[in-house]
Amino acid sequence: MPPSITGDDRLHEECGVFGIHGADDAAEATYLGMYSLQHRGQESAGILASDGRIMRCHKAMGLVTEVFSTGTLSRLEGRLAISHNRYSTTGSTRVENAQPLVVDYRHGRIGIAHNGNLVNAYELRRNMERDGSIFQTTSDSEIFLHLIARSKKDTFEERLLDSLKQVKGAYSALLMTEKDLVGIRDPRGFRPLCLGRRGDAYVVTSETCALDIVEAEYIRDVEPGEAVVINEDGLRSYRLDSEPPRAHCIFELIYFSRPDSRVFGTNVDKARRAFGRRLAEEHPADADIVIAVPDSSNSAALGYAERSGIRFELGLIRNHYIGRTFIDPVQKVRDRGVRVKFNPVRGILKDKRVVVVDDSIVRGTTSRQLVKMLRRGGAKEVHFRVSSPPIQFPCCYGIDTPTRAELIASSHSVEEIATYLRVDSLGYLSLEGMLTCVKDPENYCNACFSGEYSIPFEGEPDKLILSRGLGR
Repeated sequence: MPPSITGDDRLHEECGVFGIHGADDAAEATYLGMYSLQHRGQESAGILASDGRIMRCHKAMGLVTEVFSTGTLSRLEGRLAISHNRYSTTGSTRVENAQPLVVDYRHGRIGIAHNGNLVNAYELRRNMERDGSIFQTTSDSEIFLHLIARSKKDTFEERLLDSLKQVKGAYSALLMTEKDLVGIRDPRGFRPLCLGRRGDAYVVTSETCALDIVEAEYIRDVEPGEAVVINEDGLRSYRLDSEPPRAHCIFELIYFSRPDSRVFGTNVDKARRAFGRRLAEEHPADADIVIAVPDSSNSAALGYAERSGIRFELGLIRNHYIGRTFIDPVQKVRDRGVRVKFNPVRGILKDKRVVVVDDSIVRGTTSRQLVKMLRRGGAKEVHFRVSSPPIQFPCCYGIDTPTRAELIASSHSVEEIATYLRVDSLGYLSLEGMLTCVKDPENYCNACFSGEYSIPFEGEPDKLILSRGLGR
């Protein structure tokens, strides 16, 4: 939901995708898959379904349970469907940018559900508009559809691969024709995408937790630079020629993915507990209890408590029922966003020296309000620990990141941030320490911490971030 409503200054993933081919209950299964991926995007939701001849789409602004009903699902007929939960990074917040996007072109109809960000989107769009192309949206996802439609290649697979050779950036996406389900992943593998099987049906989705909810068996990840095409003839795999070094987004393990998922070949909960244990080694504290900022920091806090020997407690309770209906025009109410989402457990906190573990600090405004809340709840001392390094650079590969000037760690030392938060101590997990906690650390992108961007782009990162709106 929009930060202006909740007061939240966390990073946000762009979306989650789910697709299924060969299921009699395709729309219903897709709805469940979307529901399990709700954490990846709360702005809009949509399903595109096909019965082999006709494609039908329903999408709107809101959460999955707000957008769909029994009636809307029953009208999405067919054994093939793709879906999308959106949080915008490229393109403005409006229903026209809700996905899946669907277009008609000379070879039929095609739809897309995209997770990621193209760093050359502005250049591609500008060139196509000069040639007369008309765009329905301000989303970079539509660029894929235009490139496929403009390709002079003979077969769909050739047109698909031709389009992928022209884009640069992060993409884990699903495409759909009347009869085909296609999963594509960029050559560096920034975003997760996995393949599963449920009986005779194939499933392609962002996280394995979506496989669990529809009782599908995990087969493997869609490999970086791979396109899987699924239809009545089965599954075929195609590869892009280029094989650059991998650059999995480390924030999928830190924050975005659900702890019960397995992404990049790693159990998310296991990785977060390892981050917490290493954080306890690097930044111990003389304290009575360890608490988490729920829910994404629960695993890291448990790891910190385990390694430090300090008791883990539930010191903050999160309200999970904040929907899009919580909109109040009064700024005073919007400023209470942290109090709407969290409440202290006074019986746990009273007169205690507290270690509070969070997964990240972005602007610092939410963290400052949390510290104030804990002290009002009775905490005698507050020691803030962060299970990731300081975020100093914006992300250009599919995370809704503020400009560098808005990132508190880009211009303030740890001591200055501690003073701003009004904590007794502050400790971040080191970059080196974080990377020791994952297998094959060279395969991860850590540009938001180090400023080392794996895909080059023109100009400064902030200019790329600001250009994403394409008219926002």
